[in-house]
Amino acid sequence: MAKLNYNELRYKTPSLSPLQRKIHDIIFEADTFWGKVFDITLLIFIFLSVTVTALDSVESIHSEYASFFNTCEWVFTVLFTIEYILRLYSVAKPLYYAISFFGIIDLVSILPNYVSLFIPEARFLSIVRILRFFRVFRLFKLVHFTHEVDLLLASLKRSVKRIAIFTFYVFIIVFCIGSIMYIIEGPENGFTSIPVSVYWAVVTLTTVGYGDISPKTPLGQAFSFFIMLLGYGIIAIPTGIVTSEMIVPKKEKITTQSCPYCCKEGHDTDAKFCKYCGKPLND
Repeated sequence: MAKLNYNELRYKTPSLSPLQRKIHDIIFEADTFWGKVFDITLLIFIFLSVTVTALDSVESIHSEYASFFNTCEWVFTVLFTIEYILRLYSVAKPLYYAISFFGIIDLVSILPNYVSLFIPEARFLSIVRILRFFRVFRLFKLVHFTHEVDLLLASLKRSVKRIAIFTFYVFIIVFCIGSIMYIIEGPENGFTSIPVSVYWAVVTLTTVGYGDISPKTPLGQAFSFFIMLLGYGIIAIPTGIVTSEMIVPKKEKITTQSCPYCCKEGHDTDAKFCKYCGKPLND
């Protein structure tokens, strides 16, 4: 039985039809004329949709234009639904796009209005459509910024264990601080229990300072002074942990071209194949 070589396995995924390729070039590519037109139009609709949702939450405006806003919301929802279906249709593996970052955002942005048929308040969740403005990076060729985001996320991922250990120690510290402050101040000064005192410790240590609870005794105020100074140091530590994991990458010229198979972006200008899945970028 003849063995399939790597290249034969590599192209097992069927090529896109001419119609799929045409739709893909318009919807996913920002380097073409019609791709730019589509992206600009999409951003305008997203802006209008978010504006309508925000205004609809104002009671005085909602009472007068409720019917108009509802009509607009359904028009936007239908348009975004059609767009989402076309995106799934124009890629070789729709599931890849569906579970991608933009795929999830696109789906979440159209669900609230359908859910609002059963839960009316859910319509306000359509404000998440503002996340779709991330596409502006593709439109204005700011894809290098997306690599900076990837760098930050990767650094955070590598720092999770150390930050988790640090957070555990901070939890112990605030519990001790809260207990000490409970002993110093007592219920008569607003520190009615250890949990309430721990809440004060967290607010003070993070330098938030709501002011709803504050020490009244000289000893308590002096103790608070040291807690505030300690807070600045504690806030700086996670920043140092993440920063130590960050490596400045060598910037390369990349395009906004999207792979029609795995939907990944960020390919080199002279790339013929996707650097993530190995499939051809152009059939």
